[in-house]
Order: sequence, then C-alpha cells, then structure tokens
Amino acid sequence: MAESAARARPLALRWAVLGVGILAVSTASVLIRKADAPPLVVGAWRMTLATLLLTPWALPAARREWHSLDGRAWRQLMLAGIALAVHFATWISSLSYTTVASSVILVSTNPIFVGLAARYLLGERMGRRTPVAIALALAGTLLVSLGDLGLTGRALLGDGLALAGALSASAYILLGRSLRRRLSTLAYVWPCYGIAGLVLMVACLLSGQRLVGYPAATWLVLALLAIGPQILGHSAFNWALAHFSPVFVTLAILGEPLGATLLAWLALGEAPAWTALAGGALILAGIIFASRDEANGV
Repeated sequence: MAESAARARPLALRWAVLGVGILAVSTASVLIRKADAPPLVVGAWRMTLATLLLTPWALPAARREWHSLDGRAWRQLMLAGIALAVHFATWISSLSYTTVASSVILVSTNPIFVGLAARYLLGERMGRRTPVAIALALAGTLLVSLGDLGLTGRALLGDGLALAGALSASAYILLGRSLRRRLSTLAYVWPCYGIAGLVLMVACLLSGQRLVGYPAATWLVLALLAIGPQILGHSAFNWALAHFSPVFVTLAILGEPLGATLLAWLALGEAPAWTALAGGALILAGIIFASRDEANGV
C-alpha cells in the first residue's frame, strides 16, 4: 500500500527525516576514502549489506505490496536499481581521481537534470521560486568548484565520473518518484538496493576484482556505509520523494557537499577554500528559497 497520506504528515517530521538523510550521506565520501578496497567492491558490498540488513523489515512490506505492480512498474523498478548501480560505480570511482569536495559537488548537480526532466519529460509544474532556487544552488556549486577543481587529466576524469554519477542518480530519483506513489519506502528501496548490489557484484566478478579478503577495518567501513549513508541517508531521500517534489529533494541533497567538505577537512586534512564557504551560503539560500514553494504546496 502506497503512502497515500504523505502530504498529511507534519512538516517538522518531513524536514527532520530529510535532515537526517543529508547528515548521513555527508559521511559517505570520507568513509569511502578509508576503505582499502576498489571502488566497485565498495559499492557492491555497500548495497548488498544494506539489502541484507533491511530484509527482516522489508520482506513483509514487499509481500503486501508487490502483487499490485504491473509489468511496466517492474521494468521501472529494474531500471531504478540499475541506475543506482551506475551511480555508485561512477561516483565512488571518481573519489580515486579527484578531491572529495569536487566529487560531491559535481555528483550533486542533480537539480538541473531532475528539474529539466520533471518539467519537459514528465510535465510537472514548478513553483515560481524553484527555477531561481535551482540557479542559486548551482551557482553555489560552481563557486565551490572554482577553488577545488583541477585541470589535470586525472582530475578531469574524476570530474567526468562524478557527472555521470549525477546523471544516473537523476534517473534513479525520477523513476523512484513514480514508483513511490505505489509502494512504501521499504517495498521500494529493498529491491532497488538488491538489484544495484547484484549488478555491482557481477561487475566485480567480470572485472576480476576480489570480493573477500580485505582487512577488518575495511569491513567495518563497508558496514558503516551500509547503515549510515545507505539505509539512513538514501532511504530518507526515497521516503522524502513521497512528501516533496523530486526537484526539491535534489535541491535539499545539495546540503551534502557542505557536510562532506567539512568532514574531509577534519578527517582528511582537505581544507576548503573561501569559495567553498561562499558557495555553501548560496546552496543553503537555494534550499530555503525552494522550501517556500514546498510549504505552499506548489
């Protein structure tokens, strides 16, 4: 049974869940840097462990709700899982080539892709403040990147992988918006995470990357990635898709580069430039601006 009374939930609760999601995903890039394993392996175990941990709670919901899905919905679910796998394969790989700030800033350019697709492909109406909010937030990401993006071939490869991660994440969000009208959060994210984990596991095997034999510290990091950024973070965003517009959810996710940049400074010694601080202010302004449309129900 879909969450038909989504908009009736208290606004404070909706904001709290979204805030928890932003805080949780902000830890992902630093944790990934701490994992002594290849990017595909990190992504594969992150998704697989999250799926296994959610199984006791998700399985009953799936049994209740999946019978209502038609062939088109199942295809969308499969595509959403594949898009999520591509997102993690490209974004996690980008962290091996460029800085944390560059990677999370570029992978968080979802609003422009989701906004354009929602308007011109799905025909969804935007609030009058939302285009301005998108412009503010993207101006903030560009300003942050000025102090961090490198011009070497290695850095540019990382930037390209991060942008590919943004495109695939946008596809995942848009597919999820449609399915979340029919499925509860657990009945949706559990198969998505499972499909993504399976795709990434197969990719590891085909590319000859070992899936076991890593240090205990790496397994701890993988478990933390599954519990924090994935189960708490991404699941919160999927929950939010039933309560906010997809454009606003992607704008709110732009809070991740701020948290990730701060954590990278504290944990990895990657100090942010003044452009990160100024750009962060623009990102927050964009989120607040868009929230006024959401509060008015447009």
